[in-house]
Amino acid sequence: MSDLIDEPAPGRNLPEYTVSEISGAVKRTLEGEFGRVRVRGEVGRVFRARSGHLYFDVKDERNVLACTTWRGQVGALSVEPEEGLEVVVTGRLTAFGGQSKYNLNVDEVAVAGQGALMALLEKRRQALAAEGLFDAARKRPLPFLPGVIGVVTSPSGAVIRDILHRLRDRFPRRVLVWPAAVQGAACAAEVARAIRGFNALTPGGALPRPDLIIVARGGGSIEDLWGFNEEIVVRAAAESAIPLISAVGHETDTTLIDYAADRRAPTPSAAAELAVPVRLDLLSAIEAQEARIRLCLRNALGHRRQRLGDLARGLPRRETLLDGPRQRLDILSERLPRALIRAVERRRLRLFELSGSLRPAVLAGRIAHRRARLDDLGGRLSPALGRGLCRQREAWGRLSARLVPRPLTERIARQRERLTVIELRLARDRAARLASLHARIESHGRLLATLGYEATLRRGYAVVRREGRPVTTLAAAKGARRLELQFADGRLEVAPDPAPAPDPGPAAAAAPKKPPPDQGSLF
Repeated sequence: MSDLIDEPAPGRNLPEYTVSEISGAVKRTLEGEFGRVRVRGEVGRVFRARSGHLYFDVKDERNVLACTTWRGQVGALSVEPEEGLEVVVTGRLTAFGGQSKYNLNVDEVAVAGQGALMALLEKRRQALAAEGLFDAARKRPLPFLPGVIGVVTSPSGAVIRDILHRLRDRFPRRVLVWPAAVQGAACAAEVARAIRGFNALTPGGALPRPDLIIVARGGGSIEDLWGFNEEIVVRAAAESAIPLISAVGHETDTTLIDYAADRRAPTPSAAAELAVPVRLDLLSAIEAQEARIRLCLRNALGHRRQRLGDLARGLPRRETLLDGPRQRLDILSERLPRALIRAVERRRLRLFELSGSLRPAVLAGRIAHRRARLDDLGGRLSPALGRGLCRQREAWGRLSARLVPRPLTERIARQRERLTVIELRLARDRAARLASLHARIESHGRLLATLGYEATLRRGYAVVRREGRPVTTLAAAKGARRLELQFADGRLEVAPDPAPAPDPGPAAAAAPKKPPPDQGSLF
């Protein structure tokens, strides 16, 4: 009987679960048992998804714990995990049933120990230095006296009061404060946003663009100052087109923004001292420079005045300088009338010589010679042209006997046309030449009429001739039996009076001689 009954296999009476039920039970057990935990380890693989989620591993020498930080939680992390960094992560342990995995949802990351934090700082410093962000060539000089100073700091701390108080004591300036968190998770983003915001202001706009930026914070631990070591802050400081002073922490505190800034100040008060000079010192320096300028001007004027006096004593008297030129002027003024008279006489003599060579008979002879030569050339031109044409026709005839009839005929026709053109050109040139010569002869005739004595006769003068020759002296006219007078409208023959001239007597001898006719004055 017992052999007929099927006994159940061991464990067959255990309850059955679905996959989702067992996954949900495991998830609830993990979240209920552990809840929120803190885990210490070394960061391994780090991966940021395109969606913004952050995936990384925390490991020790034997095991690995997968960690996840969702996109909305990444911005709240005070330290972003980097491979090789020893950290303490805080979060909730949970499971993902889709892949039968568990992980830690991390919402807080802290560096485990001072040594690890300093190692991370040094590693980041070397990486940014390799990009050239800390090069001295990138640093800009600070303005001597900025008109507007932008301050990035917490508006409620003592730092801004120290800066304003120091500026008021040294040289009051206009200050723009950009509020920003100076520690915590939001510190890096707000400080970088403030630096870029000051650079984005338009010069001359409603809100003035600062001439200098001061990033300031009081002292604190390395964790408190960590926001100023973030890469986003360092890059914003290096990219700033406005000169920037870093005044983060006390004199012994050093952050990465100090390397990227144009100047580093040990304290916020020292940053205010670097930003502006002391007004009273400037006024004293200006007064000293003004006194030096006055003294230099006074000394220079004194030296110039003394030099001028020395030179004036070395110069001769004014009367001495003018005596020689005045004497030369007197001598030349006495010589000038005589020189002018002699010059006029030389010119008159030269005029008489030239007028003698321009006698009407000479000009008439030259004109007659030129007209005869022109007639001779005109008479020879036509026969010469005829003989030249005959020679050309003979030459063309000889050539035509040796050439093919048709091309020769065409060539003869072309040459005949060319010869006709040449004949026309020669005829025009001959007519032009004859016209030019006739015009020249007429011009000489007009010149002869102008220079001849007939024009002088028309002005009321007369020509006296003796036996056909001109008489120019009284002695030549006395011995003539008959004289011929030529006027503009005719000639008249007269006989001179042979009676001797009466004796003038002593009264006439005593009378003063009549001065020669006035030849005119040049003045």
